[in-house]
Amino acid sequence: MQSPNPIMKYFEYEHLPEYLQAVSKPFCDLARQIDTDTYDGPEKSAGLRKLLEAKDCIVRAAVG
Repeated sequence: MQSPNPIMKYFEYEHLPEYLQAVSKPFCDLARQIDTDTYDGPEKSAGLRKLLEAKDCIVRAAVG
């Protein structure tokens, strides 16, 4: 089931090469847990944005 939260699409990782999927998946898992377990609001949105920034940095670091 896809979340109605628009930011969640940016945590998808299945399109990545396998070695980057392994790097990105933990961020997706955590984002899904946060999206499910936390009430909507500005702090949740800010937290997910910062988690997305962190994921992007780590994936870029893995690319080299």
